[in-house]
Amino acid sequence: MKVAAAYIRVSTDDQVEFSPDSQLEKIKQYAERNQILLPKEFIFLDEGISGRNAAKRPAFNEMIGLAKRKPKPFDVILVWKYSRFARNREDSVVYKSMLRKDLNIDVVSISEDVGDDKMSILFEAMIEAMDEYYSINLAEEVKRGMTEKAKRGGILSIAAFGYKVENNEYVIVPEEAEIVRKAFNDYVGGKGFLSIAKELNAMGVRTHRGNRIENRTVEYWLNNPVYIGKIRWNPEGRLSRNYASDTAIISDGTHAPIIDDETWHRAQEKMKAQKARFRKYYNPDRKDLSHWLTGIVRCEKCGAVLSNQGGFFGCSNRARGTCKGVGYISAEKLDNTVLNALTDIMLPNVKLEFAEPEAAYQTKVNDESKIISTQIQRLEIRLERVKLAYEDGADTLEEYKANKKSILDEIENLKKLLETRKEEEPQNEADVSKKELRRLTEILKDDGISNAEKNKVARTILKEIVKGGEDGKTLKCVFWR
Repeated sequence: MKVAAAYIRVSTDDQVEFSPDSQLEKIKQYAERNQILLPKEFIFLDEGISGRNAAKRPAFNEMIGLAKRKPKPFDVILVWKYSRFARNREDSVVYKSMLRKDLNIDVVSISEDVGDDKMSILFEAMIEAMDEYYSINLAEEVKRGMTEKAKRGGILSIAAFGYKVENNEYVIVPEEAEIVRKAFNDYVGGKGFLSIAKELNAMGVRTHRGNRIENRTVEYWLNNPVYIGKIRWNPEGRLSRNYASDTAIISDGTHAPIIDDETWHRAQEKMKAQKARFRKYYNPDRKDLSHWLTGIVRCEKCGAVLSNQGGFFGCSNRARGTCKGVGYISAEKLDNTVLNALTDIMLPNVKLEFAEPEAAYQTKVNDESKIISTQIQRLEIRLERVKLAYEDGADTLEEYKANKKSILDEIENLKKLLETRKEEEPQNEADVSKKELRRLTEILKDDGISNAEKNKVARTILKEIVKGGEDGKTLKCVFWR
């Protein structure tokens, strides 16, 4: 008696007739009629997965791996239709050829009788070609429909953090919205992605999937127009952090915004300015810099970057006769002048300017205590559920004790954090800024640190240094802050 394996696949767009139960029932009936043994351990199911790519089908890969064992565990693989096995002709040819020729295992569609003579090869190929055409055409139709829906502001994905879906509409979740507002306000107020993420994690905040907040999570929030009442969708696939993609569709949604336009635009401008600090062609990993100010010093006359030429920074355009700038400056003098400027801004011959100065912005009050209190309340609810699970017999006493201790520890940590927040005095931002500047300046003075690392630090402080003036010796340092 032949032994069979059954492969069952159902994707998210399949109808009821292709459900796992209906496919399995038909396969069992076929096996019984043809006196084929179908063991339970040889039934493989991929549910909610497309057939376009075999690499993304775990049950399929498990079945193929088992088929390669010796002696072979089964003689035939039964499928409801050939489209269940693969909708990609390349995958179909590769795997069927391997199974039939190398392993002597046949693949049979129980609902598509193609015969067993040489014409069956053509019939089977025609069926697979039609299946692949259907799959590609369906993808195009779905994409077209989603594009139109996006342009109308319809919902195309799961709810972003801060929202939930009710009656096919995004509805604000108040406690999550407070966290999103805090992230925006903290960022505009001067904090970075990582600092915001660490603080939210300390408060016990988790994503909708229960994951910790990462710096890229904060970056995604700050770049997501859903928070100002918009819908964004990219017909070409994932944005992959390319939030300014030309292919993305952004339209007005029907949901209420969490963030006001002013805060949104301030966050976008700040992110844009930060990216400008590290120019497109700058490679932070290069190790062969001749000086830590390479790429930062510019010529006032023509705007070209000054190059380090044998211990002197000079304009290459002047050497070619296309710039009327005056003279060179020694790398040593440039080094000392800039470091002294960072240490004492009152030096003569050095003008201090700030790049794109921002007007003083009074950030909205972040009710961090409220956010922490909400997290404590959630943990207390979890504590009750853990107790009920034990009382209902779902958890053992050991499991209940372990879960209870874990939750109580989290509650205790949050209560301590809550007390700390209540006792903290608002920090003087100017003092913090000066302290940070001193720390970075010490790094630039350290002979044990490479020029590449110093250059990386310098670019966070200086937008550019412009050499010019009537005598060609004046340096104008333009700081980011």
